[in-house]
Amino acid sequence: MLDEEAVKPLLSLHQISKHYGHVRALENVDFSLTFNEVHAIVGDNGAGKSTMIKVMAGAVLPDVGEIKFDGQPIQIRNPQDSSNHGITTVFQHLALVDTRDVLSNLFLGREPTNWGWVDRQKMRDDANRVLGELSIKIPSLSEPVANLSGGQRQAVAIGRALLQGSKVIIMDEPTAALGVEETRKVLLVIEQLREKGLSVIVVSHNMHHVFSMADRITVMRGGRRIATVKRRETTGDAVVGLITGTELIDRAI
Repeated sequence: MLDEEAVKPLLSLHQISKHYGHVRALENVDFSLTFNEVHAIVGDNGAGKSTMIKVMAGAVLPDVGEIKFDGQPIQIRNPQDSSNHGITTVFQHLALVDTRDVLSNLFLGREPTNWGWVDRQKMRDDANRVLGELSIKIPSLSEPVANLSGGQRQAVAIGRALLQGSKVIIMDEPTAALGVEETRKVLLVIEQLREKGLSVIVVSHNMHHVFSMADRITVMRGGRRIATVKRRETTGDAVVGLITGTELIDRAI
């Protein structure tokens, strides 16, 4: 959990702006993610949430601003740069290949080799170790991803991030279109990631889910960061007020 005292950011954005013609997608946005934190980003459609995580994922280049990782300025010009810094983004579409099995999807493009040959035994051992630590169980590593449930597909995408050695996992609407039981399991996985020492950013429209998992909540509106609040020091009604503009208190922590 997040300590009460100020802690050093692991990943931070400073005065990030992005415009598309006359459309202001992001305007002077500051954001920080601390070590071992679950940080939720909330806001209505068009608030800037997606653009913000795409900047961190290397899918969108900001017009101005600075990104720091562990206190050092970094350049994220493309998804590979983001990955090289230990940041993995799990978008809603999950980027899984439905026609391939679970094992192939876990290591897609990063297969370990031994004397020039793909080391499938190491793949299986590593996959079983990582997936075994998650609350969502996969029936078989040889199962085509197309046959998996929504929650199981999330587990494969998260497992892939863990196998890449990610320090930060960004999740875009991870519980969207999931049933009650699968949603519960995905929320438990997010808690497990924090317990493993990872930092997690979650974009979500569901206030109940946000308040069940987040340490801090950042509210976006009209491309601006309206507030960042500690979950234990606010309420769902207060956050909704910040989202809609009926509550104008701007708290930066």
